Amino acid sequence: MTGNDLLIWLQNWYASQCNGEWEHSYGIHIGTLDNPGWTIDINLRETELENKFMNEIEIERSDDDWIDCFIRDKHFKGNGGPHNLIELLTIFKDWATH
Repeated sequence: MTGNDLLIWLQNWYASQCNGEWEHSYGIHIGTLDNPGWTIDINLRETELENKFMNEIEIERSDDDWIDCFIRDKHFKGNGGPHNLIELLTIFKDWATH
């Protein structure tokens, strides 16, 4: 899946959660870290994924190539190096769809 296809999938997943209420309290946040890197926080409350289990994923390839993904308080959390945003979003998609 290309990065563009991944963003289209994420847009569609987000849109499918929007029901006139969910989007006012919950959502998706993508930001940057100062070490440097990316952070994503996807609120799973009131979605079909809110109780889905996930093993934490930790991969340390180098100082700039690493990921850490986990579920905490019904949030999918992902952190990674400056070139790992697509990988973080792919992990979320793979987890969400399997």
